Amino acid sequence: MKQEEINDQSRRNFLKTAAIATAATAACGSLVCSCSSKKAVSGEKVKLLSPDGEIVEIDSAYLNHQEHMAIVSKLEARQGIAGKKFVMVVDLARCKNARKCITACQKHHYRPEDMEWLTVKLIKDSDKGAPYWFPKQCFHCDNPPCVKVCPVDATFKRQDGIVLIDNDRCIGCKFCMAACPYSTRVFNWNEPEMPLDIKNLASNPETNIPAQVGTVEKCDFCPDRTREGLLPPCVEACPNGVFYFGDENEDTVTNGDETVSFTQLIKDRAGYRYMEELGTKPRVYYLPPKDRQFPVERGYESLSDDLKERYKEYKDVLEEKK
Repeated sequence: MKQEEINDQSRRNFLKTAAIATAATAACGSLVCSCSSKKAVSGEKVKLLSPDGEIVEIDSAYLNHQEHMAIVSKLEARQGIAGKKFVMVVDLARCKNARKCITACQKHHYRPEDMEWLTVKLIKDSDKGAPYWFPKQCFHCDNPPCVKVCPVDATFKRQDGIVLIDNDRCIGCKFCMAACPYSTRVFNWNEPEMPLDIKNLASNPETNIPAQVGTVEKCDFCPDRTREGLLPPCVEACPNGVFYFGDENEDTVTNGDETVSFTQLIKDRAGYRYMEELGTKPRVYYLPPKDRQFPVERGYESLSDDLKERYKEYKDVLEEKK
């Protein structure tokens, strides 16, 4: 082979490699390239469009999802996603207090251990009944008392059903915390600690980062992820498929493993809304803890002493079941 042909072949190989790298970089609207990492090749190929209009394939191991990339304007954040009506269903029969949902939520929002937007309560409905685990977060009510009492319009209800807080507007009056009958809001008493690159981001209600001292926070249904067609971290992280999330308008919810009809699930499993008699119209539904998959004490034994203290009211009942 002539030297010119060798050089030409090398040039084509170089350009192809460069095109792949450029295409991966061009995909950074929702993905970032991690080609310098030492990840194992997955074998799953992803097709990308190069700047020259050529379709190239790279291994999916070289692409990572970049959290909080779906940054939108304040106006878009207040309006919500057109045509959507988000809803969550919690299957109490599957919960064993694994707390993976809490860890994932706090990691996604850069919150410390003592700032839980999602909590798991131990509930006992009557003296003769058995206790069960009850995940509780903001209920994103269709008739939200928190929105009505906010004097600066920091708390607002979107057309897609999500209730958010604009921390740039929040003055820390705590009226919303007093009005919420579910006690699902927390207050930033101290200057939040977080990575510098996160702290320097522009505040946006959809991402709820960076946190600001003297403001109120809560579960936000992770709209920055829903814009990208992703599930909230709590749904993805749960090892038992406790949380279903989806769009009521499409009548579809999923826990990541199975996708079902929302209305049929509520109908077949006698779904209900917590404290529905208050008229707040929550967008979170519960499936009763019937035929529970795990003994309740399993979610207690693995806890640290500090966490066990939260459930001291039922300590005797739980220890009897050991």
